[in-house]
Amino acid sequence: MEAILTGYEVNPPTWFYLSSLLILAVFFRFNRIWSIRNIDLGLMLCLSPGLLFIGARPADSAFGYVWLFVVSALILLRLWFDPILTRRPRLEQNLNPAGLAFLCLSAAAFLTTKIVTEEPHASAMATVRRADDLLHRQDTSLREGISGEQVPPSEAGPTGTLVAAPVVPLAGGVGRVAARWLAVVAHAAVLLGLIFMGRWHFRDTNMGLAMATLYLLLPCTAYDVSRVNHVLPAAFIVWAIVFHSRPVVAGCLLGLSCGTLFFPSFLLPIWLAFYWKRGAFRFAAALIGVGAVLLGTMALTSADTLSFKQQMIGSIDWNVLAFRSEEGLGFWNLYSPAYRIPVFSTFLVMLTMLSIWPLKKNLEHLLSHTAAVIVGTQFWYPHSGGMYILWYLPLLLLIMFRPRLSHLPANDEGAGVVTVANRTNGRTAPLPTGSPAPRPMMG
Repeated sequence: MEAILTGYEVNPPTWFYLSSLLILAVFFRFNRIWSIRNIDLGLMLCLSPGLLFIGARPADSAFGYVWLFVVSALILLRLWFDPILTRRPRLEQNLNPAGLAFLCLSAAAFLTTKIVTEEPHASAMATVRRADDLLHRQDTSLREGISGEQVPPSEAGPTGTLVAAPVVPLAGGVGRVAARWLAVVAHAAVLLGLIFMGRWHFRDTNMGLAMATLYLLLPCTAYDVSRVNHVLPAAFIVWAIVFHSRPVVAGCLLGLSCGTLFFPSFLLPIWLAFYWKRGAFRFAAALIGVGAVLLGTMALTSADTLSFKQQMIGSIDWNVLAFRSEEGLGFWNLYSPAYRIPVFSTFLVMLTMLSIWPLKKNLEHLLSHTAAVIVGTQFWYPHSGGMYILWYLPLLLLIMFRPRLSHLPANDEGAGVVTVANRTNGRTAPLPTGSPAPRPMMG
């Protein structure tokens, strides 16, 4: 970054201290110390020290993973009880909208500079190379791995290749420029999703701007800012929530998310239960359609049937379901992998319970249950479990800032009316589509 900003040099611990002070100054409610907003803010800030411990010294890595697991457990507990926290008072930021917009743009400029000046992540480079193979109809199974740029199969999903395909020609060919632009596009998608979520569903553009600003300021975003394949699934999930009232669009977006990494597949029962008889068939049909498109991209870069099978099997990291010892980083590489079996079984029980209860779900349940499932995968995921905060960070921001959303069920596509909470008696009244909706009840 010093190549653009002369004399600028901030290491990860310094960025944590400075950004934490700035976050507290802008978002901490000093007049309501024990508010849910402050508790959520503290939990998010507590995630970053775990990453610092892991990256500092090998001797501190075990403590760092335990730290992340403890904080993740507290976040998971918070998500379980989120639907019953009915009081959602409106809490403004300690900065007016104009200052918040300036801070958001400034933080975006600094992170963009960080992406442009630093070396792209190996997974981003691999995604760009596969996108170039797709454009030139080359067999990707024949490409030999480049020394020092090996990436696990968990980051080899076809969606990243499909998204990177239009970026490669704009960047002038294969290389670091395309990988950097891909990271910028992925984070921009998350930011726009948060802003439009605030504008369309929270009925407050400033709230969406606040979520985007906090996303940029959090240290965990800056630490993994170049991990494109970890930002893309979160971006698709956020936009699927934005279009939750349109099952076909949401199904396409969630299908693309499933094509990036392994973990979004566990969200399908939650979303199918959310729609149930109000669009589950259209949602499932969209998922199947996206799956067919992703398989088609693999067919375009396969010389024969054997090559197609190798790509299809290699795009999924089946090792995440194997309970055996492996080399590399992660909590389960420090301890016996046999302990993963009861943890994974507990995760499946939690997934089943969240899919069943409650029978009639609204957007509040969809947000908290989706985030809870993603956080739950951190406890049994073998590859650096607990470190993948960008998977669920945007969802935590939506839950942290959201007002009452019980008036937003899984409406049918093109239903023609939107129900809005009546502030006086708590009942719902129909509002014609296209007319301005009042702000939802805050608590």
